[in-house]
Amino acid sequence: VQLQASGGGLVQAGGSLRLSCEASGRTFRSYDMGWFRQVPGKEREFVARIRWSGGSTLYADSVKGRFTISRDNAKNTVYLQMNSLKPEDTAVYYCVATSGTALPTITGAYPYWGQGTLVTVSS
Repeated sequence: VQLQASGGGLVQAGGSLRLSCEASGRTFRSYDMGWFRQVPGKEREFVARIRWSGGSTLYADSVKGRFTISRDNAKNTVYLQMNSLKPEDTAVYYCVATSGTALPTITGAYPYWGQGTLVTVSS
């Protein structure tokens, strides 16, 4: 599975952005998809995950109620809608995929990573 993330940019605090991640391969619909983020000098941090069916989602406490993960299996694409953005949301955001995991919040659970897209939130 190859992942291509897009949609990052500069936004003011309180604003919104939508990240997209397009996956290659016909097996996209069988993969759980997610997003992690990383600030320079810090470890990658779990943001959100959506199951292959789209029926179950999981969020980090820091983004719950502000971010929404969704997917369109017909387009091989997963989205991250980010609202009420804060300066502390500034990071490089990575799209990830796994065929399944019991530990969805750890980096090692995802063998497939996109190249990252930078989100900068100004105060």
